[in-house]
Amino acid sequence: MSTAAAKFDEGRLMQVLVAPIVSEKATMVADKSNAVTFKVLQDASKPEIKAAVELMFKVEVKGVSVVNTKGKTKRFGKSIGRRDNVRKAYVTLKPGQELNLSGEAA
Repeated sequence: MSTAAAKFDEGRLMQVLVAPIVSEKATMVADKSNAVTFKVLQDASKPEIKAAVELMFKVEVKGVSVVNTKGKTKRFGKSIGRRDNVRKAYVTLKPGQELNLSGEAA
């Protein structure tokens, strides 16, 4: 286990990554700069995200960039609703590292 993962509680690290983001932009970023995109908890820190990815996927992480997206106000018929705020993490992997999210061997 890496030293980064040792600093954090393992149960917390398992919850930090909410879901992988599969979109056109995320796929382009993955192809261009060997980065994977995740939806993460609102209060997750960069070292925490790095440790979580290294723990769960057994890969080496080069860097983490984070984007906070504000939720939009939308109308659902008569009522007004609000989308959740989203925190996205772009996790760049070291050269030669690969992360397979699909679950099957390509």
